[in-house]
Amino acid sequence: MPLLIPKIPTMNDLSLKEKKVLVRVDFNSPVDPKKMEILDDTRIRAHAKTLKELIEVHNSSVVVMSHQGRPGTSDFISLEPHAKRLSEILNTEVHFIDDIIGPAARNEIEKLKNGEILVLENTRMLAEENINALPEKHAKTFFVRKLSPLFDIFICDAFGTAHRSQPSLVGFPVVLPSAAGRIMEAEVSALSKIASEAEGPKIFVLGGAKVDDSIKIIETLTKNKVADRILLTGLLSEIFLIAKGIKIGDENMKVIMERGLIDQVKEARRILLEGAPIETPVDFITVEDSSIKEYPSTDVKGLIRDIGPNTIQVYSELMKDAKVIVMRGPAGVMEDPRFRRGTIELIRSAVNSDAFTILGGGHLSATLNDIPHDKKKVHVSTGGGALLVFLSGEPLPALEALALSGEKFLWKK
Repeated sequence: MPLLIPKIPTMNDLSLKEKKVLVRVDFNSPVDPKKMEILDDTRIRAHAKTLKELIEVHNSSVVVMSHQGRPGTSDFISLEPHAKRLSEILNTEVHFIDDIIGPAARNEIEKLKNGEILVLENTRMLAEENINALPEKHAKTFFVRKLSPLFDIFICDAFGTAHRSQPSLVGFPVVLPSAAGRIMEAEVSALSKIASEAEGPKIFVLGGAKVDDSIKIIETLTKNKVADRILLTGLLSEIFLIAKGIKIGDENMKVIMERGLIDQVKEARRILLEGAPIETPVDFITVEDSSIKEYPSTDVKGLIRDIGPNTIQVYSELMKDAKVIVMRGPAGVMEDPRFRRGTIELIRSAVNSDAFTILGGGHLSATLNDIPHDKKKVHVSTGGGALLVFLSGEPLPALEALALSGEKFLWKK
């Protein structure tokens, strides 16, 4: 499927002054399983921009909803700590209610004054929120029917979950004038640079261990002629080297076999035969007999842990003339400081080029913090899952729902 982005409304398209606004954010954060404390508040800080604008510029009364974890997991906790952290970030009182659609929640929503913020309980504590369905069906859920009459406007700022079709994301746009929040707007703007034919050359640097997802992405990028070059690192590059007929050593083949990835070699071979603009590493950093070694990719000995210096140089040269660079997944085993150089140097080369660089979050965004860069030229995506789905050529339900709302409430003739 082609990379298509629907036309969606933004906050600039709505009259928000002193309105009651329901905002779907993505506060889902790493949690200490023992202390039940938030370990990283990056996403909460990111959404603060949208919420701050609503209460300070538009004097709206704002109700916030989000999920945290999923039922049965150690990070499935209340949003009360998130509300407290948001209060500290905004330097204003943030109310919290341990209810979502019950009488207590609805009463608090109705009492909320202009300029105030209320955070509802974890949306996934509602059974309906754990079901994927079409927007029209979700518009009829108790979730949407109980809350929507209390609001004037719905804002979706949760790009990190834009690939899901759940009521808190797609149900409200069917019944309320809706728009993208500032985080969602920025993500869509970055995606448009990937999809635009005018923004080229486009170079994709793909690594990490999610081989299945990455192969699907490569297939879509190749089919739609989106990528000018695809530079591979990590376990993904090993799959394609094998597909090229290059022996990567017994230890590395054992890893491929143990992870059940041998079938992916066939897929990689087919993609190469279809003319995918793939580049694979020319050397690796390995561990051999407890020692760190450097070997060419055609004569690997030991367990591959990172790309080598020659690959860093070759890939960096290829990135120099790019207009758009998309990076997803680390080049090496980032958990070990000895094998971070490949990832760090590739990010450094990307942000020092003239290209607009998009980083797929996770290890990459953490690494970026230590590298000087122009923030106007770098976008760190808040939603790895949604970015993956988009790059795989699939529509994002949350964006489709916003587009539907725009046609229904804003752009109808």
